[in-house]
Amino acid sequence: MSIYYQDEWVTLYHGDCLTEHREWLDADVLVTDPPYGINYRSGGMSNATVPIVAAIKRDDSTVARDLVIDSWGRGPAIVFGSWRQPRPQDVKNRLIWHKKNALPGMRSTPWFAADEEIYILGSGWTGPPRQGVYATDGRQDGAHGLVAQTGHPTPKPVGLMSELVAKCPPGVIADPFAGSGSTLIAAKILGRRAIGVELDEAYCEIAAKRLAQGVLDLGANA
Repeated sequence: MSIYYQDEWVTLYHGDCLTEHREWLDADVLVTDPPYGINYRSGGMSNATVPIVAAIKRDDSTVARDLVIDSWGRGPAIVFGSWRQPRPQDVKNRLIWHKKNALPGMRSTPWFAADEEIYILGSGWTGPPRQGVYATDGRQDGAHGLVAQTGHPTPKPVGLMSELVAKCPPGVIADPFAGSGSTLIAAKILGRRAIGVELDEAYCEIAAKRLAQGVLDLGANA
C-alpha cells in the first residue's frame, strides 16, 4: 500500500485508481475532476517557488473517466467535465462553474471559455434548492492565480468544492483523480472523511502540502 499522505480525515494514495488502488470504491460519494479528454496543456504562469506540471495524464480521451464511473456504478457522483466531449451517461443534472475573472490569454476569436461543466449522477443529494451556476471571483490564471499558487494546471477552488461536498449524502468522499487535493481539503474542512488516489507523484506532493496546512488553505476562496 503506497499511502502518500494520511491524517484523521484524509487518506491519499499514490498510484493508479484503475488498477493499483481500489480503496476509493469503499467510499459513499464520488466527487472528482477526471481527465476531460481534451489534451489540455497549461499556459499558466508559475510563481518562483512552485513549478507547474503542464500536462494531465490520460487526457487524450474520456476512457479513464468512463471506467471510473462504470466501476462506481449508480451511486451518487459529482464529476467535472468539458462541453468538448460527450457527457457521461445517466446525468441527472448539469451544473456550471463560472470563472468570473478568467483571463482571455492569446485568442484568435472574440470569445473565450470561462466555465466548466459539472455532472450530477445518482441520488441522495441534500440541502435547499439553488440555481446550478456556481460563480467564483478568484483568479485561476496569472502570476497570483490559483494555478501559480498550487503548481497544478487545473486546480479547483476549495470554496467551490466545499459548496458541492456540502450537498453530498452522508459518508466518505472518494476522489480517484485527486490532483491538487481541493476535494480532499474541502471534505476535511467540512469534517468528512475522504479517500483520494493520484497517479502523478508531483500532484501528490502538491496535495499533501496543501492538506498539511490544515483547514486554512490558501485556495479556499480562489
